[in-house]
Amino acid sequence: MRAAPMIVLTEAERKKLTQRAKSRTTSVRLARRAQMVLRAANGASNEAIAQELGIGRVQVGRWRERYAAGGLAAITQDRPRGGRPPKVDAAEVVRLTTQTLPEAATHWSTRTLAEKMGVSDTTVLRVWRRHGLKPHLVRTFKVSRDPRFVEKLEDIVGLYLNPPEHALVLCCDEKSQVQALDRSQPGLPLKQGLAGTMTHYYKRHGTTTLFAALNVLDGQVIGQCQPRHRHEEWLGFLRQIHRETPKDKSLHLICDNYATHKHPAVQAWLTQHPRFHMHFTPTSASWLTMVERFFRDLSTQRLDRGVFRSVPELTAAIKDYVVVHNKNPKPFIWTAKAADILQKVIRANRRLSSKQNEALH
Repeated sequence: MRAAPMIVLTEAERKKLTQRAKSRTTSVRLARRAQMVLRAANGASNEAIAQELGIGRVQVGRWRERYAAGGLAAITQDRPRGGRPPKVDAAEVVRLTTQTLPEAATHWSTRTLAEKMGVSDTTVLRVWRRHGLKPHLVRTFKVSRDPRFVEKLEDIVGLYLNPPEHALVLCCDEKSQVQALDRSQPGLPLKQGLAGTMTHYYKRHGTTTLFAALNVLDGQVIGQCQPRHRHEEWLGFLRQIHRETPKDKSLHLICDNYATHKHPAVQAWLTQHPRFHMHFTPTSASWLTMVERFFRDLSTQRLDRGVFRSVPELTAAIKDYVVVHNKNPKPFIWTAKAADILQKVIRANRRLSSKQNEALH
């Protein structure tokens, strides 16, 4: 009868095996194998180890022999198993996904690519997940071509990171064409195990425009709803800002390049009120105004799932939201430095230029 190989452990080997056997992060298989080897080193027979651990005697003998032949590395990984070699060429899946397009389509799906390669769609999906490919997703971007981009960027970011003393920095913008939408049928409420429902059929009852100014320092918002967003309404909003802010403070307003903000009548009014200082974002860079974040919260928390049967009902809901927001305002903290933003824009322009050159050639 063949004798089981003798297991002799050094102090370091015993310590490593004990750590594997007791670790909560080690796989169950490796912990069990370490327990087998430790008991074998203590002189236990394969049959005794099998009975103690509740496994087969042949399994104990196998891992005992492998440890005796190769040490800890021999029990850490399983040996390659037999079977049919994989048919899929992962490199070819990646190449087709990233460098080609299907006929009469803009991107591959798992089924169209699987049909072309003669494999299952789950096989394609596994390759995509392994290589981080998501052809169904696309990210939008917009790179500013403003010739004064650097100057305007440093000006606005400087106001965020180092605001001037004895002054208020206000991010101003309009959320235009906010629709008063009434659903054609009532939805069902949220219940345990069931999501609330809302029909996609709706009735339009008009629109309003929200003029908002976000105080960068404390997050307070000055808001005003108007039926239109011409320069007359913008002037009315500037007068409201003038009334509701301390008269001894200079006001630095950050706005986008909408023509209403630069109308001659507006320029004349600003000349008569020298405490107003206008700072315009670069073209195609309205993301620099932090009031956009407030607009996003307003949409997701109050407007997107709201039901409004008239414009007055909509404007009342917006005003209530602004009032509640101002009871416990939280400022949005700007952390990005102008130099870091500029480097990202430079890299984006380089990539765009290289893609355009490739397309030309």
